Amino acid sequence: MSSMIISTGGTGGHVIPAKVFYDYFKEKFNVKIISDKRGLNFIEKENYNVNEIHIPQFKKNFSILIFPFFLIASFLKSLFFLKKENPKLLLSTGGYMSIPHCLAARILNIKIFLFEPNLVIGRSNLLLLRFCKKIFAYETNLKNLPSKFLYKLKVIKPIVRKEFLRQKKTSPSDKELKVLIIGGSQTAKKLDTIFLKDILRISKMINLTIYHQTSESNQEYLKNFYEQNSITNKVFTFEDKLSEIMSLCDFAITRAGASTLSELVSLKIPFLAIPFPFSKDDHQYFNAKFYVDKNFGWLINEHEIFENYFYQFYEKNIHNKQMLDNKVEKMSNFIFEGSWSENLNMIEQTFYEN
Repeated sequence: MSSMIISTGGTGGHVIPAKVFYDYFKEKFNVKIISDKRGLNFIEKENYNVNEIHIPQFKKNFSILIFPFFLIASFLKSLFFLKKENPKLLLSTGGYMSIPHCLAARILNIKIFLFEPNLVIGRSNLLLLRFCKKIFAYETNLKNLPSKFLYKLKVIKPIVRKEFLRQKKTSPSDKELKVLIIGGSQTAKKLDTIFLKDILRISKMINLTIYHQTSESNQEYLKNFYEQNSITNKVFTFEDKLSEIMSLCDFAITRAGASTLSELVSLKIPFLAIPFPFSKDDHQYFNAKFYVDKNFGWLINEHEIFENYFYQFYEKNIHNKQMLDNKVEKMSNFIFEGSWSENLNMIEQTFYEN
């Protein structure tokens, strides 16, 4: 059985697709994941063959003189690891943490394949394009992709964890509304509190349940707010069983990470996307626009939100649920269970192309 390395790390947006690839290809390849320390927080070590090669996270207080030495050390570790494993190919899910692994693979003449989950090509993938065989993405018009590399683009359907496609969504009720608030693997403090006054007001009008993903540091504050105002709730941190929670919900307020949006669509949950305003190249905005243009949800930039915005949004778009039902209907044929294996099989076939 041929060996395959999946390079990932950083945030859940990079790690979740790596786990999807692993789950599919483990029956066909001897698969191993390499990740940095941050990425390990999203990987269940008992379920995945994962190896840590830490890539330092560059921060403002990180000495620019020391940082290159850490990168060189990471590159050398990657080189020795890949030489020992001798994989047939390396599949990178993006992010700067994959650069040393891909450069080492290039030196060892290992086939390199890139995955870009966002609708704007990431800077690391842009750097590595010249070395890869193909780059997998969701859109023909991948923003910032140089025309000279268009021949390397392979368009696929969104990558979704299989449990999301198997999960049965509960039927909505006219007498209640179940709302999911989710900021992604890094969570978003602004998203935690931006609509609390509106949620309280709406809770006086309808039987409201809130499922709220947050950081551990803000968990107690939110729990107390909902309890004190008699709002049924479940406040939680990043959970691997998110599909079970999502399947209970009628509507979501969310940041616009690629994996989160794909999973919401797979469960047919209309959403209001509020892109993280400081995402590189504004890629979260374009992620959301991709689905909003298909009429699956709504999009607003954070700086455009005004007082009572969500209450007015609820009155206009959610109150009678007809608009939600219309969006659910449009999502129904976009992602379906049969496409999971078909999608990944197409990726596998690409590995064998010259």
